[in-house]
Amino acid sequence: MTKDLELPTLASAEKVSINKNKNFDNASPEAAASANYRKAIFTKRHIFTLVSTFLLLIGGAISVYLLQPQFEEMNLSRTNTVGGTILLVLTSFLLMFRLGFLAYITQLFFRYKPVTSVTDEELPTCTVIVPAYNEGKQVYSTLVSLTNSLYPEEKLQLIAIDDGSKDDTWEWMKKAKEQLGDRVSIYQQPHNQGKRHALYRGFNLATGEVFVTVDSDSIVEKDTLRNLVSPFVTNENCGAVAGNVRVLNNERAIIPRMLNVSFVFSFEFIRSAQSVLGSVLCTPGALAAYRSKAVMNCLPEWINQTFMGQPTDIGEDRAMTNMILKQGYHVLFQRNAYVLTNIPEKFSSLHKMFTRWERSNVRENLMMTKFAFKPFRNGSRSGTRLLLLNQWMHMLTAYPLFLIMIVLLVMHPVLFLSSTLLSILIFSSLPAFFYARKYNISEAFWAYSYSLFYTFGLFWITPYAMATANRRGWLTRELPVKK
Repeated sequence: MTKDLELPTLASAEKVSINKNKNFDNASPEAAASANYRKAIFTKRHIFTLVSTFLLLIGGAISVYLLQPQFEEMNLSRTNTVGGTILLVLTSFLLMFRLGFLAYITQLFFRYKPVTSVTDEELPTCTVIVPAYNEGKQVYSTLVSLTNSLYPEEKLQLIAIDDGSKDDTWEWMKKAKEQLGDRVSIYQQPHNQGKRHALYRGFNLATGEVFVTVDSDSIVEKDTLRNLVSPFVTNENCGAVAGNVRVLNNERAIIPRMLNVSFVFSFEFIRSAQSVLGSVLCTPGALAAYRSKAVMNCLPEWINQTFMGQPTDIGEDRAMTNMILKQGYHVLFQRNAYVLTNIPEKFSSLHKMFTRWERSNVRENLMMTKFAFKPFRNGSRSGTRLLLLNQWMHMLTAYPLFLIMIVLLVMHPVLFLSSTLLSILIFSSLPAFFYARKYNISEAFWAYSYSLFYTFGLFWITPYAMATANRRGWLTRELPVKK
């Protein structure tokens, strides 16, 4: 048995030593996370960002109140013109739909409960596949964290595949192999073919009843694997399970700190609600599990998938999720299966990642529409269809809202900015409250900063991704070019 190596966890990722928390190994991941987020470290820059953001939003709210007479004078709230009527109807409809959908998923969230881990004897054989490209030393830490898992060694197969990296990724894989021995098998693609092809090779080499995919820049908790695969034992209709993704590098920059709060809401609230419907729309590449039979049923279609006549080289996780839903399986979320993953720290890399995600959403929403309104599985299907409609609502309103924003910004800039800030204050309060209730109050204020950042810095992502949905490319994995 390989001796456990000390790696980043939900504790050490927050700069809290494991040695200072003697009960960490015996505590649940959720309890450990709650304890450590109370010890979050703030710099003067972080405090300034949070305080200034909140004051700005409060100022916007006050401005809307003070400028209400001007709203009426400018006929922005009256319906005596065609333009005003259209604007009022569209705004009211979107607001009602959004609030109604939010109420719907909130009641679903309160019904969610994660599946507790089954016994060692009940756990299925499991193959973990780790594709890596230009990952360097991080892939070594990923593989070690997986071998440290509290999973029966005889039931665990670990496969790592270097997708033609241009850095020292292969050397770190060989070092992991040297240290971990037969517990890990490493393979190297002859040249870079993309993550989908690396996973395809792994799927064909896998022997487990359950396939697990883990990104090579991620660290799993010791009980993550057993928690992740347990739903396959308790629910015969389960075809895939999404893990709970948190940010590994959230102490190094402001963007990761903001996204860490956003991830909590996206996974622990949104995906919890989707899980109640058996229809999590995307199993994340950072951590996902699939019933091997379901994967093999759609593997030829998945590897040969095209969009507008071009091979698809992005969105492999959402595509696999769609194809498993199409077979009639349920896709669930396990809140107690944690993975810590690195995310971009710079704006240039962040918007490329979001663009890739949105292009994938455009493609896979089209694919899902082809089967979602047919009897694709037994039982209720209305909740799944409502989730898809919400996705389409987000995309179909992207261009109208973009044009309205430009017009209002030019014609009534003060009113536009103040009302936008008020909207951010209102709609960001739910994720902020959720995070504060579950983890830490001070960290929760990053929800407001993130909404402000996205509204004014990344608002163009969805319209741009829709216009360029046919473009290929991973965008964020290339090595920096020396000048």
